[in-house]
Amino acid sequence: MQIHEVKRKTKNKVSIQVGRGGKRGKTSGKGHKGQNARSGNSGRPEIRDMIKKLPKLRGRGVNINKSFGKKAQAVSLTDLERVFNDGDRVTPSVLFEKDLIKKDGGKIGIAKILNTGEITKKLEIKNCLISATAKAAIEKAGGSIK
Repeated sequence: MQIHEVKRKTKNKVSIQVGRGGKRGKTSGKGHKGQNARSGNSGRPEIRDMIKKLPKLRGRGVNINKSFGKKAQAVSLTDLERVFNDGDRVTPSVLFEKDLIKKDGGKIGIAKILNTGEITKKLEIKNCLISATAKAAIEKAGGSIK
């Protein structure tokens, strides 16, 4: 073994940086003399002044009258008459499968049955919103609403 092949057991100790200059030394990164070299000086970032001058957008602004709730998708009695058979069960998932309603935000949307057209089939309706006139028309045809 040669002297240049000898390795030490422990690594060199690295001194930690402290708040009074640390690894910077002499002027500590502040250059020479002057106002900007003194303690307490910190130049104000220009971007902050620009940001402070911009007006703040508070509240709901333009969307003040927009509801947070999901909107129901309209389904007419004519569509139910055309797509379903006598005695079928109508739910939002079935309506989605038959392409009468779409997904809303990745979930099956809310369906509302409206009285447009006529219905003669006996249908069982579950978990759907329904207008009063449509309810009367479905019950008149012998259907049920749950």
